[in-house]
Amino acid sequence: MLYTIETITECIGARRVGIHEATIDWLLTDSRSLSFPEETLFFALTTKRNKGARYIPELYERGVRNFVVTQEEFNELTVDNGQLTIAMQHAGSAATVNCQLSTVNFLIVGNPLKALQKLAELHRERFQIPVIGITGSNGKTIVKEWLHQLLSPDRVIVRSPRSYNSQIGVPLSVWQMNEEAELAIFEAGISEMGEMRALQNMIKPTIGILTNIGGAHQENFFSLQEKCMEKLSLFKNCDVVIYNADNELISNCVSKSMLTAREIAWSCRDAERPLYISRVVKKEDHTVISYRYLEMDNTFCIPFIDDASIENSLNCLAACLYLMMPADQITERMVRLEPVAMRLEVKEGKHGCVLINDSYNSDLASLDIALDFLVRRSEVKGKGMKRTLILSDILETGQSTTTLYRKVAQLVQSRGIDKIIGVGPEIFSSAARFEIEKYFFHTTEELMESDVFQNLHDEVILIKGSRAFNFDLVSDRLELKVHETILEVNLGAMVANLNHYRSMLQPATKMVCMVKASAYGAGSYEIAKTLQEHQVDYLAVAVADEGAELRKAGITSSIMIMDPELTAFKTMFDYKLEPEVYNFHLLDALVKAAEKEGITNFPVHIKLDTGMHRLGFSEEEVPVLIRRLKNQNAL
Repeated sequence: MLYTIETITECIGARRVGIHEATIDWLLTDSRSLSFPEETLFFALTTKRNKGARYIPELYERGVRNFVVTQEEFNELTVDNGQLTIAMQHAGSAATVNCQLSTVNFLIVGNPLKALQKLAELHRERFQIPVIGITGSNGKTIVKEWLHQLLSPDRVIVRSPRSYNSQIGVPLSVWQMNEEAELAIFEAGISEMGEMRALQNMIKPTIGILTNIGGAHQENFFSLQEKCMEKLSLFKNCDVVIYNADNELISNCVSKSMLTAREIAWSCRDAERPLYISRVVKKEDHTVISYRYLEMDNTFCIPFIDDASIENSLNCLAACLYLMMPADQITERMVRLEPVAMRLEVKEGKHGCVLINDSYNSDLASLDIALDFLVRRSEVKGKGMKRTLILSDILETGQSTTTLYRKVAQLVQSRGIDKIIGVGPEIFSSAARFEIEKYFFHTTEELMESDVFQNLHDEVILIKGSRAFNFDLVSDRLELKVHETILEVNLGAMVANLNHYRSMLQPATKMVCMVKASAYGAGSYEIAKTLQEHQVDYLAVAVADEGAELRKAGITSSIMIMDPELTAFKTMFDYKLEPEVYNFHLLDALVKAAEKEGITNFPVHIKLDTGMHRLGFSEEEVPVLIRRLKNQNAL
């Protein structure tokens, strides 16, 4: 659903500088995820660790012409007789771009994040379809994805990509609502008081689901009750609210919140509740659940036995019953529920391939996210590896085959994919739209029996298919099975740890992350790439060769060398690796080598002995050290 730049300017209350005619279809907050520059509006968001305005010169060079900035950021630009000079700090250096005001639009607002949210509110108001809003401490994504599995055969559904439930993620999710959508499902996550109001204004759910209340993000709440009340504010003006009535905290908070919505409070103990769970029987590999709703008794089975999955399935049951799904359909589909992978899985494949398995969901939004992930992983693995997409028909989108695969082809081309392997009659019929190396098959079996499949080698392969195509068989056949024991590194958990410690530091304090010895066995390229994406100030390795390998893999962050060898100075100079200097012998040799190369102001780090007496200049040596440093300009 396209918006003119004039409409958006009015909606967000912006002052427009520039007269470029534009229609907007894509909203961008992360410069790395750019797909369609001509139709993109970039919101220059400022976070605790970064400023989006730094990336405007780069985005302009890549074709973006529409930007939302603050007055302060716009003041950094130069405007003279219709000529605009974009000059901002980017990646540590100034970048300058000259353009005409007739080719660009700057929308000047007080707060780009609030402007993004306001635009999402406007977009949401255009739709009168049922909208499910899900909040809680855990299980939001599982409930959302299971509801999609249960309801999508009968409805065209828009839903949050992955876990897009934050102040930034929710507006990007709501923006996906389109004229074909018959139901929307959005997550809402908060970490402190007052955050839910903005999410409620954007989502405006008609059906609310509270999964549970736990200790996640508790540090910013006085009590669990306070957190629960804040989460329940999402359900203001809902038609119905779904929750576990056996949870005393939740039940008490629902009573105090004075919501006007109808309640479907399910219970395993109270037969008077609207949805009574009369029996739960755990078997070896499945659970049988009996329930009563509107005086009718029924039973269903789920292929899980853990308590969390049982609770999540009951929340889904209540939503399906409210949406009047027949009981026999619920029974038929519950037994086929699939586990939800909480991230894109990266596996080592046969013949030098790297596999990215993403059966998480299959629509344009999730395809865009997965392709973005593919591109970044291929950069980690090296430029010699081909980027390959194995894609099935994308089902249940509500779009015509022509429109859908025209967009898919544009997306594939914009992401720089080298080869596509399509499976299914619809994508097969659209083969002509793809102008890269391409192969198409009617069925998964036909693909797996082909020479194309057998000859895959030295490629980063994204495997993305609708459930009906059984692409788990494709992934299983391509996976290299060497060891029974697998080390699984949760990069999301690592980032959460990083941000936890960052929150304890003053903003000006820099952080060094150690990635020596292959990041202690966790994979130096993958760890370093993730840390770089999250703006860590320095990476540190033991010796220069480790730093050089990271540079060859595409790591551009500052890299410290903990133990610089005298024979490795040339490597450090060539790859811009910053050595630690801990004695006069090393200092003198480094100065001499830099001067020989004609190098000035090469960055080094001075190590001080603060008491361990292992390495570093002693307190008595500091005056001499200062004199030596002042009398040279190589370092």
